[in-house]
Amino acid sequence: MKHYAFVFAVAFIFVGACKKEIQKSLPLEETTFDNGPTDSLKLNQIQIIASHNSYHRHTDDTVFDFLIRANALGILPSSYDPVGIDYAHIPLEQQFDDYGIRGIELDIYNDPNGGQFKHRAGLEMLGLDAEAHIPELDAPGFKILHIPDFDYNTNHYTFKSALVTIYNWSVAHPNHLPIFINIETKQDVPADNPTLASLPFNFTHAVPYDAYSCDKMDEEIKSVFGENLDKVITPDDVRGSYIRLDSAARNGNWPTLAKARNKVVFIMEGAAESLYKSGHPSLQGRAMFVYSSPSTAEAAFVILNGPVGSYSQIQQRVQQGFIVRTRADGGTTEARTGDYTKMYAAFSSGAQITSTDYYKADYRAGTTGWTDYHVYFPNHELARIDSISASGQSGLGTIKE
Repeated sequence: MKHYAFVFAVAFIFVGACKKEIQKSLPLEETTFDNGPTDSLKLNQIQIIASHNSYHRHTDDTVFDFLIRANALGILPSSYDPVGIDYAHIPLEQQFDDYGIRGIELDIYNDPNGGQFKHRAGLEMLGLDAEAHIPELDAPGFKILHIPDFDYNTNHYTFKSALVTIYNWSVAHPNHLPIFINIETKQDVPADNPTLASLPFNFTHAVPYDAYSCDKMDEEIKSVFGENLDKVITPDDVRGSYIRLDSAARNGNWPTLAKARNKVVFIMEGAAESLYKSGHPSLQGRAMFVYSSPSTAEAAFVILNGPVGSYSQIQQRVQQGFIVRTRADGGTTEARTGDYTKMYAAFSSGAQITSTDYYKADYRAGTTGWTDYHVYFPNHELARIDSISASGQSGLGTIKE
């Protein structure tokens, strides 16, 4: 009886668009652009600003209010604290055009049969219609979302849809700086939590990654960017004649900006990392890089998200030739406090990719509890010459596009 009384108490607390056809743009005629001497810089010698969880939209108000109440009662795991998900992003094209974002992040879940994420247990707990009624979620293929059941609203429901948007934007802007695309392969779900799993609701379960799904990731990328991946900078491109990818990175075998323009770079992290590397020494034949320890053969990109605590380590990795990704903020903390400590540390550390939820201030800036915190380079530059990996080359001028 006690168990059902608890369930009842929790439940009490909680208590027309057309499908858009996706089409790829036709390639534009190749044009020669004069970007000045900065195009002689290597890919690891610039700094750009990236958005974190770039697809993310606010969850439904009813679900968010439920999370606030449940969190106050100590029912939710700390990882589902609603304060940390209280942010939203504009569409990718606007991020690129209006705020100069040149790096994004997409969280993907495996869904080989389709329909895995069309049920939302958070809505079920509230006694509402828990079915998404979104046709894209019924199709097989990787799905983009933050947290199943609770934080599922997104500007792109499928990996394929996001790829097409990026491709189309790239074709329409043939002189653009390379776009860094961070892919986080996720399989953690609320159903993993014993307390939530004990409740009589239909929580979503994850489909684990396997060797087949890793190959399917590359297939989805190729289905949009072409089988030969000529618009993608791949591990094979950087490795060149080196046996190991980490040796190529350490020896500066990165492409110049002149060769990297109009291209994208995929870097993967998360649950599928080891499977994706398996059978592909130094990521031979793969479409994506993988964030790796500098001591491994696959290392070219390194992730060190704490720019204050990892400051000297970031500098060391940048000096060694690796491209480092870090974060300027997290969990909406900086947007609430106005603290720029992490941002300044990220920039001065030499990390080439600084990720943020706030390339623009939160829409509530200036109201109680919110500041106008937002991440930008001095003089609002699109990109900067890296003071560590490109030491002594600051006189080349401004990086364009």
